[in-house]
Amino acid sequence: MLTIDRDILRLSVPALGALVAEPLFLLTDTALVGHLGEDPLAGLGIASAVLQTIVGLLIFLAYATTPAVARRLGAGDTPGAVKAGIDGMWLALGVGIVLALVAWPLAGAVIRLFGSTPAVEAEATTYLTLSLIGLPAMLVVIAATGLLRGLQDTRTPLVVAVTGFAANALLNAVLIYGAGWGIAGSAIGTVLAQWGMAAVYVVIAVRAARAQRISLRPALDGVSGAATAGGWLFVRTASLRAALLASVVVASSLGVTQLAAFQIAMTIFTTSAFMLDALAIAGQALVGHGLGASDVPRVHAVTRRLIRWGLLSGVVLGAVLAVLAPFAGPVFSPSPEVQQAVSATLLLMAAGIPLAGFVFVLDGVLIGAGDARYLALTGIVNLAMYAPLLAAVAVLQPSGVAGLLWLWAAFGFGYIGARALTLGLRARGSRWIVTGAPAT
Repeated sequence: MLTIDRDILRLSVPALGALVAEPLFLLTDTALVGHLGEDPLAGLGIASAVLQTIVGLLIFLAYATTPAVARRLGAGDTPGAVKAGIDGMWLALGVGIVLALVAWPLAGAVIRLFGSTPAVEAEATTYLTLSLIGLPAMLVVIAATGLLRGLQDTRTPLVVAVTGFAANALLNAVLIYGAGWGIAGSAIGTVLAQWGMAAVYVVIAVRAARAQRISLRPALDGVSGAATAGGWLFVRTASLRAALLASVVVASSLGVTQLAAFQIAMTIFTTSAFMLDALAIAGQALVGHGLGASDVPRVHAVTRRLIRWGLLSGVVLGAVLAVLAPFAGPVFSPSPEVQQAVSATLLLMAAGIPLAGFVFVLDGVLIGAGDARYLALTGIVNLAMYAPLLAAVAVLQPSGVAGLLWLWAAFGFGYIGARALTLGLRARGSRWIVTGAPAT
């Protein structure tokens, strides 16, 4: 068990730094934009929800690549592992360019679907339109990160992510307040940082390809294989993003103050989720490698240890959130109403974080095992279980802080609880254990 714990820590600790750096991009934007007023902050909430939905739907570029690369590595095929990752990067670039071109003229219409005020819609449209320029870079970074994770390297993504976060923070501060560009400066600063990170990963991929003496050209079968492997994960992620997007819509119907506070709360939850997801990343890499090597006992042992780590981490993180709850609001907004709503919501969030820890680690284990079909189908079931709870909040329209608390209870305990049930039932069986390489 000590060896397994060391392997988990070796992968998860650097992954934690890299994963936390990603939502810190949004946290930085939220903190800086929040002091521009409620309208820009609420606009950021809507625009970031749309952008994160687009990117989140394509997270399979990393989640399908990591186990595929790890299985090939476990089976001793290092050149094949690197080639699979490079093909994934080509796929990411192509998809990113196409999506950016398609989404650009539709940005305003999509923002209006949230039904907010004209002032909020204008701010949201500005941020989303400019952010689309960085979409191809975001997806290349995701795919390249999956390659390195599959190669059991989580330290390099940490260095790239921390450097990118530092550049993002500096650029945003200068462009938002120094140049006086407001929310547009926030978007442009983040885009510049994202393209810089993508360039670094391209250099890393080129060096890896030369070391293994493989071609950098995209292989049609490899690119199509990466797309096919991610199909079920796309469905799985679509159900997650639908739940988050629907939650934002309901928050918007409760009022601008509630939407602004929900944006802050969801940003903090996303940061917490990424911290827990560090264990899931370790699970993807270790389970994929173990199954590629046909070492089933080790896979079971890794799963048991990860569950314990997830629950313990959730308890610790919940305690931290509870302590910080009274002080978090002023960091993000000068509005007393927003501050009160944020503090109350964080206390409720803190109580549900251990359950989220259980969910995230099992999600990582099953992704690492290539059990994407089950994750996709149960993702739809989970969404169906969440819908009545969300509809109740939307219909009853509880006012003030109470509305936000009911909304978060539906999400943090209803939706996350449904995921815990379906994932826990699957992990207890053995149908997800499939050995050999590669997994596609």
